[in-house]
Amino acid sequence: MKYPICATCGVQYGEPREDCPICLDERQYVGWDGQRWTTLEELRAAGHRGRIEEEGEGIIGVGAEPPTSIGQRALLVRTPSGNVLWDMITLIDDDLVRQVRELGGVSAIAISHPHYYGSMIEWAHAFDAPVYIHEADRQWVARPDDAVRFWSGDTLEIGDGLTLINAGVHFAGGQVLHWRDGEDGEGALLSGDILQVVQDRRWVSFMWSYPNFIPERPRTIRRALRLLEPYNFRRVYGAWWRRIVYADGKAAVQRSYDRYLDFALDDGRPA
Repeated sequence: MKYPICATCGVQYGEPREDCPICLDERQYVGWDGQRWTTLEELRAAGHRGRIEEEGEGIIGVGAEPPTSIGQRALLVRTPSGNVLWDMITLIDDDLVRQVRELGGVSAIAISHPHYYGSMIEWAHAFDAPVYIHEADRQWVARPDDAVRFWSGDTLEIGDGLTLINAGVHFAGGQVLHWRDGEDGEGALLSGDILQVVQDRRWVSFMWSYPNFIPERPRTIRRALRLLEPYNFRRVYGAWWRRIVYADGKAAVQRSYDRYLDFALDDGRPA
């Protein structure tokens, strides 16, 4: 079966349908030309190819060129206990699978939030790897499959020193991945756009809806920072190529939170 893919968000569905619920939600949007669909076969025929580049020590970017849909790239975290593919893209082909196998393959997949579900089941089947999704986002899984492992609670260890944290920003099940041994043992945080690394890459930000500019609730961000408090990290890896806070990552998240609240909650400024 040629599974349909929403051309706007890049998520693959398990059966044909008229609409994309992920794009109908206020955190995304239906394309200006209306709902359009594609398939992996059509993307390959249009010339989309895999892109593999190092993004950090032990962290390899996995993307497409030209980009598809939202344009994010995934990250392959290479560890002695097995590689984890963090986040997801829409494209997958034989050459991309071969290149990832040469890097050690994929032992587990974890995805920050529904906008990046892409072709996660195709990747799971290619590498016989489970896909870790937080239970709070179960309703958004567009192609149900036994490969998906729903988890609940605040944290889940999916490998030696690899911990999923349910930050809950952007989506109730929004999760980030902490790699304890990354950055020479100083730690790395892979955030997708749960914590969005912004253009000034000393900072992150927090949004309910990025395309529609709806800010996240301060109480949600406070909970996320409480959960992150026990974890140290020097770098924060965002969702796009080179969107990385390269140093002082944990402090950058804290000062970003302080700045966010200063603007969001200060109602005493002159009109």
